[in-house]
Amino acid sequence: MIKKQKYSILIIVIISCITMSIVEIFIKPIYIVKSMIKIPLFLILPFIYSYFNKNTNLKNLLIPNKKGFKIAFFIGITVYIIIISAYFILNKFFDFGAIIPTLDNTLKIDKKNFIFVALYISFINSLLEEFFFRGFSFFTLKDVSSRKFAYIFSVLMFSLYHISMMIGWFDIILIVLAQIGLFVGGLIFNYCNEKSKNIYISWLIHIFANFAINTVGFILFGII
Repeated sequence: MIKKQKYSILIIVIISCITMSIVEIFIKPIYIVKSMIKIPLFLILPFIYSYFNKNTNLKNLLIPNKKGFKIAFFIGITVYIIIISAYFILNKFFDFGAIIPTLDNTLKIDKKNFIFVALYISFINSLLEEFFFRGFSFFTLKDVSSRKFAYIFSVLMFSLYHISMMIGWFDIILIVLAQIGLFVGGLIFNYCNEKSKNIYISWLIHIFANFAINTVGFILFGII
């Protein structure tokens, strides 16, 4: 029974990530359509799994508590500074401005709607990803497999999932650096959530990371 639950989780996570990669690379819908596709894969499928496996209660992971929030806030500020600093350092070697036409042509994201997209990415999309990769892929998998396996699998899928978003945007060197950052960040997210027993700690840090990325976006769009 436990093996069946483990393989069910693995299949759901892998298929969901592959599906989103296909959407990103081949279908290339506008951003709002892509977001609507992600919701059933990252939110509804895990709850369907939870419904048929009564010993899994994803709702408990959505109950917040104060434990760890101060540390998460400090880590979030640190992550923000690191990402912004990395942008100004790497901007001397890579043309980040080339991303803007790609955003407009593929996702229909421009200067006019970027602020709304930035708000969605920072608060909604980050929560969706934390629920899926930390709440479902990590916590649920940890209950039916080894802690080490749950750590590695969830973090690996989290980092690899983002590759499809970067293709055509960044140089291969930047993609590799981003993958390292995402992998390390995923480990930190899992550890923080494991201590607090919910997903809000990593969500807070994730929000700050997205704040930094969106700040870069505001700079590139000439908004700030």
